Amino acid sequence: MAMRGPVIGKPQLVTSFADYQRTYGGYLSEAKYGDKRFLPYAVEQFFLNGGARAFIMRVAPEDAKPATATVGRLSFTAANPGLWGEAIRILVEPASKARTQVFDKVADNALKVKSCDGFNPGDVVELFDGKASTYAVIKSSQDNIIVFETPVTADVVDKNLRPVKYIRTAEIKVTVKYEETAEEYDCVSFNPEASNYIVSRMQKSDLVKVACGAASAPAVKAAAPVKGKDGKEEPAPAPVAAGVQTPFASLGGNGGMLLVSLAGGSDGNIAGVTAAEYIGADNGPGRRTGIQAFLENAVVSIMAVPGVTDADVQLSLVAHCETLKSRFAVLDMPLSATKVDELLDHRDIFDSSYAAVYHPWLESFDALSKRSAYMPPSGAVMGIYARCDIERGVHKAPANEVVRGCTGLSTPYNEREQDLLNPQGVNLIRAFTGRGIRVWGARTASSNALWKYINVRRLFIYTEETIRANTNWVVFEPNSEALWSRVRRTIELFLASLWRSGALAGTSPSEAFFVEIGRTTMTQDDIDNGRLICNIGIAPVKPAEFVIFRITQHTAEAGGGE
Repeated sequence: MAMRGPVIGKPQLVTSFADYQRTYGGYLSEAKYGDKRFLPYAVEQFFLNGGARAFIMRVAPEDAKPATATVGRLSFTAANPGLWGEAIRILVEPASKARTQVFDKVADNALKVKSCDGFNPGDVVELFDGKASTYAVIKSSQDNIIVFETPVTADVVDKNLRPVKYIRTAEIKVTVKYEETAEEYDCVSFNPEASNYIVSRMQKSDLVKVACGAASAPAVKAAAPVKGKDGKEEPAPAPVAAGVQTPFASLGGNGGMLLVSLAGGSDGNIAGVTAAEYIGADNGPGRRTGIQAFLENAVVSIMAVPGVTDADVQLSLVAHCETLKSRFAVLDMPLSATKVDELLDHRDIFDSSYAAVYHPWLESFDALSKRSAYMPPSGAVMGIYARCDIERGVHKAPANEVVRGCTGLSTPYNEREQDLLNPQGVNLIRAFTGRGIRVWGARTASSNALWKYINVRRLFIYTEETIRANTNWVVFEPNSEALWSRVRRTIELFLASLWRSGALAGTSPSEAFFVEIGRTTMTQDDIDNGRLICNIGIAPVKPAEFVIFRITQHTAEAGGGE
């Protein structure tokens, strides 16, 4: 959960905690959010421990509502639900994008002007004859002739036939402010046909969504018939439109500026949030929520739902990672679980090589409450994953690494408890005298001994994704010996670089990996049906989890010397 931010669509990229705050708001209070407040703290610890990029998806209660405001035919709605929207302020001012001189009146409803540039059908314009202003709506505009929907009555030239009248468009300038953020949209129009239509121009606003209702038809005043010199009635003059308003006036503006405040925002029933909101729904592209929203992201490699230890949520996250096979889940354990059997009970819920479990929680400073508090370890652990990836490589086990920004642990565990929990896949975080607080485990939550180490699984993920990304050029190429040779060379060069970096075992490339492609991996039927099959094998290095020293004592007699 977060104070604000999108709850539908793509997860948003943040590259620092300050960046997170600009999009999702700050810390969440324990009084209001309880055990659902940990996302901002986890993000902060992620960057503090070496993370560089994070994608965030916000969860909100179903009954959370965005703040709104309606003025005239225009409505503003906060970009996403929450009480935060009531702090949005919108300033509206009159503006004009185009102005030109009028040279002649060519018809009751048409004027010849110096330039038609910037004058579009549907625009409201101000006509000024040196004395007063009138307003009209453009029907057409071309060849420096502007035709209006109704007749215009203002004088065009003065007694010396000099142009004294100008015509200019009537638009508005909208400024949206929230805290230190300000968005400006100058010269926006209510005309749906114009390129500066307010809905189109403000579509990418991070703060508000805009809707513009249809304009009401202007009132038309019919003129009374007139009598000629011969006493006979002549046809009445064309009816004259009344009540044409500028966009600013139609919003109730009177003067130089209009202030609009939003209201009605709600954070909803936070206590009522269930596993369903975190798991989310796959409503199709751009409409996914919760964990399902990450189906639209092909970049992430590590995932967590910080502080949420509900079994349904965690199992959904693990299933997501197993299905895509391109990402790894970091799971927290309940803060209340302290005994070995309690930890093993929670650990036994999972059996996956695409997930790892960490405990205990970390003590760190809560900048909102101004005191120390216990935070879930997943954010800091993900930062350590990123730190190891950047400094050493994905093959380095993310363990024996200092946890930055941590002053204590919710439960201190000793060596004997470590020996019980580590083989079962519970990765402990421990405090060591003179060495600080460190992650002291690198096991997955898998019962398969081949996949018991985190770095082995993540090395395979990295290898598979890199090979897939760098062989996309193969698609639609002629499936021949020449292609097979190029594919083999591409893959072998990549695997050789992995071996040289220390990611693969073996004293030579032939001991570290093999690449097979050709008639031994494909039948003629495969080739005829467009299939290219390549067998790849790698020998990953594994962490020295247990370092064993054998110390013996030899005496002169035992040595057998003369």
